Amino acid sequence: MEMDPSLAPEETKEDGSPEPSLSLLDQLSRFKTMACEAYTRKPASYWVLLVLSIGSMLVAFPASSLLSRLYFANGGKSKWIISWVSVAGWPLTALYLLPSYIFLKIQPTPLTFKLTLSYICFRVFKCCGYAYAYAYLPASTASLLASSSLVFSTIFGYFIVKNKIKVSTLNAIVIITAAVVLIGLDSDSDRFGNVSDSQYTLGFIWDIVGSALHGLIFADSYLRTQSWFL
Repeated sequence: MEMDPSLAPEETKEDGSPEPSLSLLDQLSRFKTMACEAYTRKPASYWVLLVLSIGSMLVAFPASSLLSRLYFANGGKSKWIISWVSVAGWPLTALYLLPSYIFLKIQPTPLTFKLTLSYICFRVFKCCGYAYAYAYLPASTASLLASSSLVFSTIFGYFIVKNKIKVSTLNAIVIITAAVVLIGLDSDSDRFGNVSDSQYTLGFIWDIVGSALHGLIFADSYLRTQSWFL
């Protein structure tokens, strides 16, 4: 039995008056207005740096994964080379950050001994973790395990930056965690013949450790840079 639409409960505003339901066109118009307001609240330099950062991450992560696995697949043995190469591109970041410091008068977070030491330690252990992961795991498996950094970013962001965890975020955490568990249970299907059980387990653990440190670095970086463009 169908209900008369006129008898359906209507959404109410804060003052108690009924709020009419919005059509798809009205919702798109509202979203466009919100996007324009968000764009005008930030300077153009903010969006330029954001687009460059997103583009760099989208290109660098897949490229580094494939090149690291290619190095070990062709007889490479040194984990330190992969660790150092993964952070060798930092001068490129300085090329587009320095003009913002000079022309926009943006002041970065002052470097202290404690802050410098913590970043060096985090980066070294993170890069070593990923180096061991790509030495013993296929590129697809290592990359999927590395995506668990999103989970750690959410957790550390909640405790360090006080970010709220939404339902969509929880859904993503559940999916990524389930994928990591399935990989662990089906570890024999994608293992290379020359990789022992202990090496595969070591690569699995180091990949998760590197992802955790990656998530911690993201949360700490956001905490220290969120006031730059306010």
